[in-house]
Amino acid sequence: MPPSRPPLHASPLAQVRDLPADMAAFLTHLRVERRLAERTLSMYHDALVRLMRAAAELSLDLRQVQPSHVRRWAARLNSQGLSARSIAIHLAAWRGLYRYLGRAGLVGLNPVEGIRPPKAGRPLPKALSVEQAVALAEHQAGAPAADEPLELRDRAIVELLYGCGLRISELLGLDVRPGGATAGWVDVAEAEAQVFGKGQRRRSLPVGPVAVHALKAWLAVRATLAKPEEGALFVSTRGTRLTDGQLRRRLAQRALDAGLGVHVQPHMLRHSYASHLLQSSGDLRAVQELLGHAQVTTTQAYTRLDFQHLARVYDAAHPRARKG
Repeated sequence: MPPSRPPLHASPLAQVRDLPADMAAFLTHLRVERRLAERTLSMYHDALVRLMRAAAELSLDLRQVQPSHVRRWAARLNSQGLSARSIAIHLAAWRGLYRYLGRAGLVGLNPVEGIRPPKAGRPLPKALSVEQAVALAEHQAGAPAADEPLELRDRAIVELLYGCGLRISELLGLDVRPGGATAGWVDVAEAEAQVFGKGQRRRSLPVGPVAVHALKAWLAVRATLAKPEEGALFVSTRGTRLTDGQLRRRLAQRALDAGLGVHVQPHMLRHSYASHLLQSSGDLRAVQELLGHAQVTTTQAYTRLDFQHLARVYDAAHPRARKG
């Protein structure tokens, strides 16, 4: 059976806020039968008020609203600066109202069905400043001699993550020497890394002299940890290939010990690599190749990050950026 329409007085929320009977009944349904949280009800109420006012501007009864009206109103919300999430909540409230009315036989068309909110912008990747990245790489743990292999290993890891922009899976997949069909390796003599990225796409990357030096120092002590048959470049204290979780914990602790004041994850060093390269070169295509992105649009996220950096420099340095 279609839902009954409770009288207006059945909804205290609607009674206080003077909504039309149809909307009041819908909110009562959400509060009593669907048991939505008060915060959600409040957001839905605000969305319904906007719908009511928009329809009133065109002298429309709610049951006369068409998809063209909804598209226009959603576009207006966007132009008013509402986020994609807020617009999605508005559309969900409107769509729910018309579904409710449709089940009651009061409308034959849901004008909101099939109308989608604008896509939310992708969040900017989090990157370290150059100073933070260098401090993380050069941090000296002051560990006992027994822990020196771990310190040398961790420093080599940071230098590769930041110096080559590797994904964590690419770094953990590195072997000491070539051999595996899908395993990468680092040619220390040639200062070149061969890695297998997403889709098993292979790419070659230059390895800077600082990273080469760190790798040589680690390789000189690697045998003290690695099992004889283990081919992984980076191993744990158990002598086997380092895991994702182990690496994340060591990196987070290293950042804490170095006094960075932020929680550092492996991918932040990849983001930092890309951002700092773009700040210095501005060569988007080259950075795309180095990162192993299939589409340049993925790399373009770093141009937005770079703009934020430039904007901060401008705000701090340009006379016309300073308020009097």
